[in-house]
Order: sequence, then structure tokens, then C-alpha cells
Amino acid sequence: MQEHYRFAGFMGRRVHLGICGSIAAFKMLDFMRILLDADCMVSATLTDAASQFVTPLSFEALGASPVYGSMFDPKSADSFGHLEPGEIADVMLVAPATASTMARLAHGLADDMLSCQALAFNGPVIVAPAMNPRMWNASATQRNWALLKELGFITIEPQSGLVACGETGTGRFADLIELLPAVFKALSPQDLAGKKVMVTLGPTREPWDAVRFWSNPSSGTMGACVAVAAWLRGADVTVVHGPVSLDFHSGIKQVPVQTAQEMFDAATGLWPEMDMACCTAAVADYRPVPHGAGKFKKEGNDNGINVQFENNPDILKTLGKQKADHQRLIGFAAETSSCRDEAERKLVAKNLDLIACNRIDQAGSGFGVSTNRIFVLDAHGRKEQWPHLKKTEVAWRLWDHLLLA
Repeated sequence: MQEHYRFAGFMGRRVHLGICGSIAAFKMLDFMRILLDADCMVSATLTDAASQFVTPLSFEALGASPVYGSMFDPKSADSFGHLEPGEIADVMLVAPATASTMARLAHGLADDMLSCQALAFNGPVIVAPAMNPRMWNASATQRNWALLKELGFITIEPQSGLVACGETGTGRFADLIELLPAVFKALSPQDLAGKKVMVTLGPTREPWDAVRFWSNPSSGTMGACVAVAAWLRGADVTVVHGPVSLDFHSGIKQVPVQTAQEMFDAATGLWPEMDMACCTAAVADYRPVPHGAGKFKKEGNDNGINVQFENNPDILKTLGKQKADHQRLIGFAAETSSCRDEAERKLVAKNLDLIACNRIDQAGSGFGVSTNRIFVLDAHGRKEQWPHLKKTEVAWRLWDHLLLA
């Protein structure tokens, strides 16, 4: 699981897992570890079929408590286990969900522990199926799936590909990158609901010849954390990103670009319809004047070469000039000195509502690390120096700061 999905801070929130009989059931052990790392409390129910693939003891050993089994388990001292998750959990995830469990949920049946718990659960219930493609495509299954959506269940579509039985088609269990954000979103405040947010992230690549380019080591992780945090809090998020190796939840729209000019065109084109933007991209301020077609050869150039550069457009400054009264704009500044002075200058020069400045020459801050040390300044004069924090935490705090400004 990539860094921009490893949010924490959900202490005191409980997730109840409902695990059904599928070979994909073992994946829920790793999923539970991620939830525990996010400070969630976790409980679980295994159907009788699920217990044939993975044992209740496995979940107990990793920290799930309580772990429920059969409705009339003689070893259980709890007579109201079928009601308890609805009283103590904030969200319920049924995954992997089988065709039979989907039918029970869709029609309000309550003939095993998991279906009783789901029927009595008043909070959000997320359903993520996994099954043979022919079972998934069966008319009854599709009718039940449509009914679950109509009833208000949060549904995560299965994926297409090779399944355990050797067949190929739709029915594969969804990746954790789809499951985890759905759970975190159900646990998060929806204070950005109804807002359209644009985030720029990653480096740009400015070509010089057919194989060489001018760039920087930005991974785009900080911007990805900002984008995911906004989506978790209810925003409609569009990411404009340079060449990065990052996966995004299907609910986040992506506009991939390569050069600073391409990012400028995409960002300025999207900006009029946005409510907020956060520009974290490490955009190349200059681009080399192209060498020409083909690959530059070193033969005959033993004394080195001179490369000319020309200016790239200033994306953040342009967005600031175009900003309407209702829009809010966050900028990032990566500096090697005078962080506070540069933040104060750029806040005014680029008409920003908030700027976050980090020293990229210091350990644990900047490119290629999971943490950042940020100086934050807003248009109201509020200044804060944040200690080393995970980039997910920095992202969450930035939206808090903007909403309070």
C-alpha cells in the first residue's frame, strides 16, 4: 500500500469486518493490519464458509476483538453478538462478499451471524464482492447488486482478470487501494463535500533531445496525500500530475502530463470550474532549448556542451491572478534557505490564501521521504511551524488550516 493511503488518526473509531467464503478471504488479514496501523479498532465476523479458508484465530492473533463465528456457537458467552457491531462500530465492511451473502443483504434475510449484524447495523455498510465470473454475471446476482445500491449500501465493483478457478472475467476481489479509501472516507468528516478541488503534483520533464530531459526527483507523494485527504473529506478531486509512479483510487480523476507547459494548459483550463486548488507540483522553472530531432552525439564535443534555457510559465502565479472571490488557492514552496521570507514573498506575489514551505535540504523533509517539516502562512497572517510529520498528516492539517482560515 503506497504512502499516500496510510492515513492515521482514527483512534477511537471501530471498523467491523464481515468475511465470507472466498479464496480472497486471506487478504483481509493484511487489510486489518493497515486498519490497526491507522489507529482503528477492528472486530470481525467469519461465516462458516470463510472459516474454511482462514481461521478466526488468525484475526484474533493479529488484534481483532471480538471475533464472531456461528450464530449459536456454544463457546460464545455473548447472547447478543448479532446486535453488538451495530452498537459499537462506525462502519461495516463485508469483504469478500459471496453471492449468497449479497442475496441475504439485498433481501433482508437474517439466518446467520453476519446477515443479522448487517441488518441491525445503522451506519454505513460497504460491500465488496468476489466470485466466479459466471456467478457474478448471473441475472440473480446482478439484480441483487442493483438492489444493494438502491438500498444505500456502499458498493465496490469487482475487477476483471484471472480468478482462482482459472477463468477470466469480472469477479476478482477489488484491490486494497479501492477498499481502504472507502473505509477511511466513511470514518472521515465530510467538510469538503460539494467542493471541486484540483491538485497538481509530481515533477515535470522538459525534453532536450530524443532521450534526455531536465527534471527533478519529486515523487509526487506530498501532493498525492493532499489529493486523497480532500477526497476522503468529500471533495470532487482532479489530479494534474507529472510522470509519477502513484496509484489513485478510481474516485479521483487524473490528468497526466509531462512538461510544464502541458501542466500549465491543464491547470488553467480546469481552474475556472474549481473551488479550491493546491499546487504541490515541482514544476521546472526553465526548459532547455531543444537540441533538435534525434539523439545528441558526444563525438566531436570532447570539451563539453552549452545548453540554453528559456522560461516556463508560472502556473501558481497565473492561477492566483485568475482567482475568483469564492476560490481558495494553496501553494507549496521547496526551498534550501530563507523559508519564511520566501513564503511571505510568494503568498503576496502569487495571491495565495495559504502557502506551505519546506526545506528540501534538511533530513526528513522534501523529496523522497515520507515526512515533511512545514512552515505554514495564510493570507490572514497566521503563521505556524510544524514539526516533522508524516505527509498524510501534513495533508490533513493543511485542509484543516484552510477551512479555519
